[in-house]
Order: sequence, then C-alpha cells, then structure tokens
Amino acid sequence: MDNEKDNELKEEEKKAEAAEEEKEEKAEAEEAEKPGEEEEEEFPPEQNYVEEIIELIRSGLPDKELVAELGNYHENDIAGAFEQLEPEERKRLYDILGAETFSEIFAYVENVEQYIEEMGVKTAAKVLENMDSDDAVDILDEIDDETEKQIVSLMDEESSQDIQLIRSYDDDEIGSRMTTNFILIKNDLTIKQAMTALVEQAGENDNISMIYVEDEDGRFYGALELKDLIRARVQDKLEPLISTSYPYVRDHEHIADCLERIREYTEDSFPVLSEEGKVLGIITAQDIVEVVDEEFGEDYAKLAGLTAEEDLNEPIRASIKKRIPWLITLLFLGLVVSSAIGIFEDKVVALLPIIAVFQSMVFDMAGNTGTQSLAVTIRVLMDESVNGKQKAKLVFKEVRVGMCNGFILGITAFVVVGLYILAFKRPETLNMPLPQYAFTISGCIAFSLFTAMIIASLIGTTIPMFLHKIHIDPAVASGPMITTVNDLIATMVYYGLALTLLINVFHMGVRLPV
Repeated sequence: MDNEKDNELKEEEKKAEAAEEEKEEKAEAEEAEKPGEEEEEEFPPEQNYVEEIIELIRSGLPDKELVAELGNYHENDIAGAFEQLEPEERKRLYDILGAETFSEIFAYVENVEQYIEEMGVKTAAKVLENMDSDDAVDILDEIDDETEKQIVSLMDEESSQDIQLIRSYDDDEIGSRMTTNFILIKNDLTIKQAMTALVEQAGENDNISMIYVEDEDGRFYGALELKDLIRARVQDKLEPLISTSYPYVRDHEHIADCLERIREYTEDSFPVLSEEGKVLGIITAQDIVEVVDEEFGEDYAKLAGLTAEEDLNEPIRASIKKRIPWLITLLFLGLVVSSAIGIFEDKVVALLPIIAVFQSMVFDMAGNTGTQSLAVTIRVLMDESVNGKQKAKLVFKEVRVGMCNGFILGITAFVVVGLYILAFKRPETLNMPLPQYAFTISGCIAFSLFTAMIIASLIGTTIPMFLHKIHIDPAVASGPMITTVNDLIATMVYYGLALTLLINVFHMGVRLPV
C-alpha cells in the first residue's frame, strides 16, 4: 500500500513538474514574440494599386486568370488604371470582363464619351443596363444627344423606363438623384416568403442591407434590416421586424430642403416616395455624400459670385458665361460706391487728402467681417428647425463679435496709423502740433473702423436671413455682393465721420492750391 502511494505521489510530482516546464516554455515563447523596446513596428508600404493593375493587364496573363486577378482590386482603382491604358488594351477589357462586371468599373470612369466610342453603342447599352439607374443617367448626361438616343433605344424596357423616370425630375429635386436598385416586399408575407422574395430580387438589385415593405395597396409601410430577417426563425412573424416609422423623402422635394432631415439619421439609404406613398426608388449613402458635396460646392460657387460650379476641364466660354452676370452687377454697384466717394471729394478729400490713403483698410475690414458673418449665417440657416428666437440670438451674437473685433482692430489702427503719420506724413501747414494731428486722424480712422465692422456684421447676418425668409437661396448673398454693400456703408461712415469730426469740429482741412 505504501509503495502504491509513493508511486502515485511520484506520478503527481512528475505531472506538476511537466506542467511547470510547459508554463515556462510558453512564457518564454510569448516574451520572444514581443518586439524589443528599440524595435519599431513595421507597416507595409503604401500600395500603388493603379500601377499594379496596369502591370497586371500588360503581363500577358490568359483572360480567365486576368479576370480573377482583377477581382481582387476595387473598381475605383481599376477605373484609374483604365484611363491610362491604350485603346487596344481597353477593348480587350470590354470583351473579357463582360457588361455586368464592367458596369461597376464604368461608374468610376471620367470623360466617358471617348470610351463609349471605343466600345460601341451596343456594348455601351448593355453596360448601362447593368448600372444603377442614377449612375446611368449621369453618364448619358455627359454624351451627345445622338449617341444618347442610340444607346437608350438599345436598352431593355425596364432600364429605359427607370432612366425616363429619373430624368422626369428637375435637377434640384431629390427624385433626380434616386436609384431604382432596391428590394421591396409585401407586409403580409411569412419569414420564409420574405426570404424567397429577397433571393428572387437580389439577382437584379444588390442594395439588400435594407429591405423596404409595402402594404396591400402598394403604399410604403416600413423597412427592415437584412440581418434581422436572417436571424428570424421560420415560425416567427414578419410584422415585429418591420420599422413602420422609418424615415423617407418625397420625390419632388427640393434637395436643399431635405438634406438636413437626412443628415439627422444614420441610415444607409432612404426610400423616395410618390405623392401617393408608393416607393419609387431610394437615396443611398453614396448618393447623399455626392448631393452634400454638390450642394456645398454650389454654395461655395455662389459665395465667390459664380452662377454655378466650374471644373478644370470646363471651356473658357462656359466659365465666362458663369462669371460675367455677377461681375456686371458688381460693376454697377462699384459705380454707386465711387459716386458716394465723389460726394465727399470737395468736402473731405480735397481738404484732407491723407484720409484717402487709409480708406481701403476700412473698406477691406468691413468686407471681410461681413463675409465671415455671411458664412456663419448660411451654415446656421441650413438647419430648417432654427426658430425666430435662435435667429435673433445669432444676430445679437454676430453684432457683439463685430463690436469686439472692431474694438480690438480700432485700438490697433489708432496706435499704428498714428505712428505711421508721425513717421512718414508731415503736412506743410498745420493748425495743431504734429502728434495731435496724427492721432486725431488715426482716432477718426479707428472709430470709423469700429463702426463699419459692427454694421458689416449686422448686414452679413440680416441679408441672408431676409432672403431665406422670402424663399430665396441665401447663398446668393454672395461674398462679392456683401463686400460691395459694405463698401458703400463704410464709405458713408468713414467720410461722414471725417467730415463731421476732422473738418467741421477740429477744422483740420487745408485748401490745396489750384
């Protein structure tokens, strides 16, 4: 018995020792895997996928192998490489990739007209049939009317109808940006029937992450996520999975009017409904990004005094046509400003020429302040939920900001301009000591700057609010327009104060010899 116990104890000791050794070896292995203190983590170098794809296409691989290899790259990178290929190399890709695969790449290609000419209208029609309808419309908009008619005539009836539907909307309506690539099922289906309907439609439509639901009358009922449908058991009911309060937009809504509402939600897509409540299409997250980018681009163009955005490849004639309307308007506004200065020519400029030296400083600061307030106001007005009290608060805030900035810049101008006049400007005739002369003028300039910046802040805030109130895009109160209006106000303030304080009160005018 004692021998048996001894043997058992020895066996347990061996097991314990073996376990301890294994534990130590594991710890040593983990320690060896840790990078040293002085070692830096190595990251793979940034890949130039476009160059890789070009080399791959020119490597001489058989067609099937080339197609398989290209499947490892994103369509945008393939499109980037596509534009750098020779025409013969591109023609090979048209053939071996097929219309369905190439349609995903073609959505990223720019300057499509020459590529459509290379592939021919028949191939182009097949490619566009396989594209999302909104992307197909974008491409058709880039080509000439004759080629467009030929391509549309060769497309299948369903694709042609989708394109015709999207084109029936104005460019500023949300319906013009929707795609008909979505899944739609009835609300009275079982889980099994819903899965069957999904599989049947997924062959044509690949936007399947969100499934839209209609009632027995064909009106929008709600939406459900694909993951919820997959997780559901066959015996479960479909109704509890449907979100009946899912957000939507109307097809004729203006894009600018519904952007803020769309932004408040984090959904990947939104259904676009007709007036009768039927689902006509959807707006995807990618569409939303493009719409927001274009809206901000248009507002930026308007702030620059343009009627629309310009791009690098736009013809000179088109750029001139966009710019000239505002420039003509601003020319006449500039004449008004010049006329206002002319009013003070004999009363101020002729008697005190030094005043004209510093007018641009006052005008520029007033224009800059007004443009800043304009930019802030337009950004706030994008939120349609902003009420009258909040708008009044914004006006009060911008005026206070203008007042504080004007005070700081006014003090700076008082000191700097005064010292500048002392150092570089010595009039021949003075009716007061030079320091008094210098700082009296700089004081008038400083007070003018202070006043002009307050008024500019008020104008830059209230003009876009007024335009928004009367349903005019506030971005039309562009930077150049605000600047010119502020120039006019600053002229009256600057020369008015100079006439009142310097000429009439301090009698500083010196009549120049004729």
